[in-house]
Amino acid sequence: MAKDDNSGKDLTAADSSTVGHEGAPAGTAVVVRDAVANPGFPPHRPRVTDLDPSAERQAERTVYTLFYLSIVGSVFAIVAYMVFPIIPEDPGSVRLNNLFIGLGLTLALMAIGIGAVHWGKALMFDHEGIDERHPVRGTDETRTRAVEIFHEANVESGIGRRSLIRNSLIGALIAFPLPAVVLFRGLGPMDTNPSALLSHTMWKAGTRLAIDPTGTPIKASDVTLGSAFHVIPEGLQDLEHGKLEEKGKAAVLLMRLKPEDLNELPERKGWSYDGIVAYSKICTHVGCPVALYEQQTHNLLCPCHQSQFDVTNHCEVIFGPAKRPLPQLPIAVDSEGYLIAQSDFTEPVGPSFWERH
Repeated sequence: MAKDDNSGKDLTAADSSTVGHEGAPAGTAVVVRDAVANPGFPPHRPRVTDLDPSAERQAERTVYTLFYLSIVGSVFAIVAYMVFPIIPEDPGSVRLNNLFIGLGLTLALMAIGIGAVHWGKALMFDHEGIDERHPVRGTDETRTRAVEIFHEANVESGIGRRSLIRNSLIGALIAFPLPAVVLFRGLGPMDTNPSALLSHTMWKAGTRLAIDPTGTPIKASDVTLGSAFHVIPEGLQDLEHGKLEEKGKAAVLLMRLKPEDLNELPERKGWSYDGIVAYSKICTHVGCPVALYEQQTHNLLCPCHQSQFDVTNHCEVIFGPAKRPLPQLPIAVDSEGYLIAQSDFTEPVGPSFWERH
């Protein structure tokens, strides 16, 4: 008789009369153990708030007090932003600004979270239930039942009858985004209309076109057929403040094509010079840099979202999500042969929504 190598016990063969498992020959089937019985749900244990009305009222007061504290935190963050402004060259003002705004936002968000959790644990119905899977589109009876479930959820959560909790939660959710609105507004200039700033760049009549990033002025003779230059206004490198902001608006792509390849509108005949054209580098979709030039097709490509612009037809959109052509910079040549701007752009640069101010 065979023995187990580990225990030394005798091994008994399965009875030949045993019915095979899934067609297996008798005597070789594996006898599957009985499945564990479903224990079901444990007995429901009522909470203190289920048994004591005074504890229920105390829990309700705690919840709406937390929601009101969230409103206080949101308002505090807004006030702190105004009372503790960031002063240039003063690191201490940055610390105070971040500290008090952070405390206000922490209180606002934490109070909403704790209040919602306490509401669910202490006041909402806590009976266990089973949510059976079903097809996405239910029958009319199922859809009717769904409406009933929403009604039951309203009854179980108490949001319909606990007006203080409901109203304080709504107030907290409304107040919480307000600090973000104030903070985002602070990213823009405070004493100037942002729309006006976005409508004008450093380019003006007589400004020389310079190579980015060196700032070296460009002569028309330097621009060979098929070449492309990344261009900035001369003098941009000398700015002490706002250099990146100005570059973000004034960046230009300069290209040279055969003059006969350009399909210029009559009113723009004088905006190019011997096949040399200049267009804004800022994509009219969401402001990404249009940095790729395809020499053979004369197309500009924005690598972010794949908008393509046809240089031969005033950079009209031929593919992608951009909705309008790249603005063209009118250029000419000065007495020394350097390329200069005739004026600023005649339309706002960048995403299309800026033109609608």
